[in-house]
Amino acid sequence: MNLKELTLKYFNTFSNKDADGLKELFSKDITLRDWDLNVGPVAYVLHENKKMFEMFDTINIVPINIAETGNLTVSEIEIFINNDDALRVVDVIEFNSDGKICAIRAYKG
Repeated sequence: MNLKELTLKYFNTFSNKDADGLKELFSKDITLRDWDLNVGPVAYVLHENKKMFEMFDTINIVPINIAETGNLTVSEIEIFINNDDALRVVDVIEFNSDGKICAIRAYKG
């Protein structure tokens, strides 16, 4: 599976609020940074994901563009929370040599 496909799998797994599926995609030393938090490793990232899953009825990530360079994907996405207006975000996702996500950096825009 190439990095674009792995990125799409991550977005689908997140949209399905599947914490166990995310754990399979994440490396043990993953870090997550966005405009509100900076956490790692995997237990803390999963904890933050689960909090979000409990807070919202639905989360739907719609990829607009995905670019791949080296061990990174850069994705322009729209996130629909509870089917409301889209939050526009750019995700920079870094993969390790095993194809696991080792860093996610999210930026509003």
